Amino acid sequence: MSPVTLSTILLLSASLIAAQTSTFPATPLANKHFPSPTNLPYQVDDDKNLIRGGQAGYNLCNSTTENQNSKCQTSWVNGIDDFCLWAPIEPESTVADHEGEMVAWCSKPGHGTRLIPNGALQGVQYMRTPDYAQVVGFIDQRLINIKTDDWGGEMDPHGADLRGNPLGGLVFSTAFGGEAKQTVEWHNFMGGNAFCMKVCDPAGPNAAHFCEHVFDRIGCAYNAPNNAKKGTFEACEGDNQDFPGIYTSNGQVMTYTQPDEKLGAIATMPYQPKVPASSNCKQFSSTSLYAALATVSNTAVPAAATTTSGAASGMATGTKAAISSGSRTGSAAASATGSTSGASALAISGVSVLSIIFSALMLA
Repeated sequence: MSPVTLSTILLLSASLIAAQTSTFPATPLANKHFPSPTNLPYQVDDDKNLIRGGQAGYNLCNSTTENQNSKCQTSWVNGIDDFCLWAPIEPESTVADHEGEMVAWCSKPGHGTRLIPNGALQGVQYMRTPDYAQVVGFIDQRLINIKTDDWGGEMDPHGADLRGNPLGGLVFSTAFGGEAKQTVEWHNFMGGNAFCMKVCDPAGPNAAHFCEHVFDRIGCAYNAPNNAKKGTFEACEGDNQDFPGIYTSNGQVMTYTQPDEKLGAIATMPYQPKVPASSNCKQFSSTSLYAALATVSNTAVPAAATTTSGAASGMATGTKAAISSGSRTGSAAASATGSTSGASALAISGVSVLSIIFSALMLA
């Protein structure tokens, strides 16, 4: 073989390898805007030869895709009775290992998705504020394919490689008036048998700040402060929270910087998050809210083993791979604190993050 031919082959091989190992898409997911959920492409993540592979599901969802095997990756947050959460395709999965492949599980039919099984939702608070809407609560995560003891992690439209987690995941909402709008900025923490899903008003000037995506290790208590209680289903109006990571100490506004996971577990936090004031709260029965879920089950999940009663929420500690797999360290829901009614509140009870993990397991 001549030197010229050999060099040409080597050059072509190097080009092919480079094409197969690209990391970033031509257009980040957060820059892909769609005016209507009815005119979506089959998959919005259409880049080829990227490190994390292709989109696991699809965005064009309708009545033909609505079943418990759906791989719809277009999610919704409309109200306490109508919202979706990101969860795995297969049972007994961990968030850390499958965040890029999550699909939508919804509380109401009509979105072309999987439905959250009957009895999975164990307490929900929906909050509409001037700049965002959020739904926070407790869930038997085993029924939506998350391993029971998984402390979870965060999904958002950014990710280390700008393709989002899940890849190609879109969120729409009718919470901000008028027709359904794409909420470009959102975050969803899942794990510890608790969840929080926040969507930020796309017309608001601070959507990216209220739906911050860099504090993936400190969970719902810091990213979506709330008063959700196990056993209570309520919808409220509320004030805006402080931007995640922003707090006031001795009259001075401070900015928290999350440490690199290489430095180990976050042992303490310099501040306790402030839960925004709420008003006009209305409580509902779960049976009236989720009547359509009464016959929905997850037959792929084995019967639950007997567990200790009480709160089952905590900080997530799932460590994910480096950028080569598009993953990061994640943290899901915050700790549970007991209340006089015996319900458990999805709010932080102190500033020691290590104690959160263990106290959440001990509370009854």
